[in-house]
Amino acid sequence: AREQVRQISSRFGFDIDPDALIGDLPVGVQQRVEIVKALSRDAKVLVFDEPTAVLTPQETDELMAIMRQLKEAGTSIVFITHKLREVREVADRITVIRLGKVVGEASPTATNTELASLMVGRAVELTVHKEPAKPGASDLIVKNLSVIDHRGQLVVNDVSFEVHAGEILAIAGVQGNGQTELTEAIMGLQPHVTGSIMLDGQELRKASVRRVLDAGVGFVPEDRSEDGLIAEFTIAENLMLDRSDGAPFVKSGSLQLGALADFAEETVVEFDIRAQGIGTHAGRLSGGNQQKVVLARELSRDLRLFVAAQPTRGLDVGSIEFVHTRIIATRDAGTPVLVVSTELDEVVALADRIAVMYRGGIVGIVPGNTPRSVLGLMMAGELPSAPEVAA
Repeated sequence: AREQVRQISSRFGFDIDPDALIGDLPVGVQQRVEIVKALSRDAKVLVFDEPTAVLTPQETDELMAIMRQLKEAGTSIVFITHKLREVREVADRITVIRLGKVVGEASPTATNTELASLMVGRAVELTVHKEPAKPGASDLIVKNLSVIDHRGQLVVNDVSFEVHAGEILAIAGVQGNGQTELTEAIMGLQPHVTGSIMLDGQELRKASVRRVLDAGVGFVPEDRSEDGLIAEFTIAENLMLDRSDGAPFVKSGSLQLGALADFAEETVVEFDIRAQGIGTHAGRLSGGNQQKVVLARELSRDLRLFVAAQPTRGLDVGSIEFVHTRIIATRDAGTPVLVVSTELDEVVALADRIAVMYRGGIVGIVPGNTPRSVLGLMMAGELPSAPEVAA
């Protein structure tokens, strides 16, 4: 078995130690082990299903090169991805699926706009248009924040940053480097937290979730179906989830159905939520419309801070366009915005500044126009030099 691993690794330049423990290997190398495992069984067809979701940009480039090598060696590859740049880079033929059906085919020479239109069924604006930020005071100040999870592991390590009014700070990094626990700590969802979380001069580190919400924090969780919605509730009921204890929807312990219906009808129009009506159960909505319900609920309040974790995960390009537009509008209204995303294209498109996390810490905070190559190195734990950031 060792010799077989060495032979296949040598053939494709994988550089895999056959005696290494899988848990000690970077995710990109773990994927190569999976490829070696398939090739050792003489697999003629390999299926890659969203393989770059947990890779740095450099690891993604390496995987693309490996796929080309495999193709040249006679292996057939099915590459499933929603990232247009990647599919155009390696595909010989492109098939577009929408709502479970094949809606068209394209060649790798097709533009991103053409592919996006096929995916959504209408013209889509892929470029995020935003004016330069006009940052104000440092409304959110996080200092020396550390989080220990339920296993006793240090998952956020001495993190410090500020978010100004009217700017977007994006947290970039490969999934699993402490981003989830960081946002949960800000929202009062992590019990073992040290350090400081100051919003408008108010300490929130020991605050309950209720108090954090009442302080004006809007939150889009990374798993909308698990943490953002109640599938069995209607659209209207989901829109009042974090305002169910007082005006305008509850008075003297009674639910104000008229006020809720009026609000829901207006919000469904404003946020373009596609449904039969406000009585539709959230679980019957598409992913994009579910995310619009979460956004509508959070952004219809007076906010002092907006936190969006993986705001476009699992969405089609049309819904992504809408979500990005609303996030920019929130920034332009003067609200400090913290976006956490593993999608580097999204980070670059939205951010005024970028903080890169690696193994629970912040490697550095750089301008929003920092080159992707530099961000990729930071995502692997390398601290950039000043010339690299300015390049």
